[in-house]
Amino acid sequence: MKPEFRKAQPALFPVGPGLLPEAGRFLLDNKVPVYTIEAGSEDLMKLEFVFDAGQTSEKIPLISSATNMMLSEGTENYTADSINHTLDFYGTFLSMNAEKDSAGMSILFITRHLEKIIELCSEILFRPVFPEEELDALMKKRLQWFILGREKVHVIATDQFFESVFGSSHPYGRKIIAQDFTGISRDLLVDFHKEYFSPSGMTIIAAGKIPAETRSLLNKYFGKPLTKNTVTGRSSIIPAGERTRKIHITRQDAVQAAVRIGSSTINKRDPDYPGLKVVDTILGGFFGSRLMKNIREEKGFTYGINSSVVSYNLSAYKVIATEVGKEYTIQTLDEIYNEILNLQKHPVEKNEFDIVRNFMLGEMVRMFDGPFALAESFRAAWEFGLDNSYYYELAEKIKTIEPDEIIHLARTYYNLDDLYEIVVGPE
Repeated sequence: MKPEFRKAQPALFPVGPGLLPEAGRFLLDNKVPVYTIEAGSEDLMKLEFVFDAGQTSEKIPLISSATNMMLSEGTENYTADSINHTLDFYGTFLSMNAEKDSAGMSILFITRHLEKIIELCSEILFRPVFPEEELDALMKKRLQWFILGREKVHVIATDQFFESVFGSSHPYGRKIIAQDFTGISRDLLVDFHKEYFSPSGMTIIAAGKIPAETRSLLNKYFGKPLTKNTVTGRSSIIPAGERTRKIHITRQDAVQAAVRIGSSTINKRDPDYPGLKVVDTILGGFFGSRLMKNIREEKGFTYGINSSVVSYNLSAYKVIATEVGKEYTIQTLDEIYNEILNLQKHPVEKNEFDIVRNFMLGEMVRMFDGPFALAESFRAAWEFGLDNSYYYELAEKIKTIEPDEIIHLARTYYNLDDLYEIVVGPE
C-alpha cells in the first residue's frame, strides 16, 4: 500500500505558561522571608540564599565576588577540604554566585539529608574565616584570567559596552583593571561579609519536594540574628552613559572584529517591557531572527549574531553582539542598522509573526518545566517586586501584539541616535 504524505502542515495552536503555581511564603522567627515552590515527584530539593550583596553594594571593585567565592574556603568548624568532602558524601551540588544586584548561594540535594545540608549552609554563609593563603591564590588566579581575557576582542568589547552605556562611575559600568586584583585583603572581605551577609538582608527560596520539617530546621539554623549589623543599601548612583557613542579599539593582530551595539533601556517594571522582548526576538533573539538570516545565512559574515534585553534592578540594557571577519566589519554595521530601520518602517508579516510567537511561547513553557525552573522564574520576577502576573501579561502580549505596536516600540527604543557602537578589532 502506497503511503500517503501530508500536503499541508498541521494547524498551529498557541501554547502558554498555563496556570502557574503560586509560591508559598512564611517568616522565620527573625523575620527572614522564605518562599516555597512545592513541585516535583523526586526526593530532591533546592535551597537558594539571596543577599543584597552584589556589585551595587560594592565600595571597592571585586569585593562582592571575592567574598562570595571565599565563603566555602573554610569556616569556624569546617576546613575547605571537609566542606568539599561533605558535599561529595551527601551528593550535593553547590553553586556560589555574585551578580550585579545580588549575591548568594544555591544548593541541590536529596531531601533525606535536609538537616545536615541546612546546618552546612548556615556554617558556610555565616561563619567563614577567609584564610589568607586561599584568598591570595584565588586573586592571583583571577588576575591571570583577567590578563588572558584582555587578549580577546569580545571581552574588551563587552567591558567597553557596559562602561559606555552605564558610565564609569556606576557599578554596572565600572571597568575592572589589573590593580583591583591586588587590593583585596582578608580584612576587606570580613568587613563586607559582616555588613551585607546578615539575616536582615537575606531571602531564602526553597523548591522541590519540601519535607514538613523544613520550616522548623530553617528556624533552628537561620531563625536567630547572627549579627546586629544591618545592610546599608545598594548604590544610589543613577546610571549615566558616556558622551561618546562610537568607539573603535584597535587590535591589529585580531582575526575578527567584535561588535556591540545597544544602549540602556527599560526594565521589567515598565509596562512596555513585554512588547520590547517581542521586538528583540524578531530582531536577533533566536536562531531564525532577522539578524541571523541576513548576516549569518545570507551574507556569511559571522558564525552567529544575537540581540538581547537584560533587566537589572536600577536599569536595563539591550545589545546586539557578534564577532565578524575583519574584512566584513563595515558591511555588518550597515546591515545591523538596516534591520533596525526595517523594523521601524515596515510591518512584520503574519508568517514571521507566527514563528516568533510560537518560539517565544514555547520558551515560556520551558521556563516552568519542573520545580527548579519554577523557582528560577519566580526569582526572576520577585527581584523586581513582581509576581506571576508578569508572565501572564508577557504571554498575552506575545499572542496579541500587532505590527503597528512593533513599529512604535522599535522607533521608541531603538532610536539610532541613542545607540552606542563599540568595535574592537583591526583598524
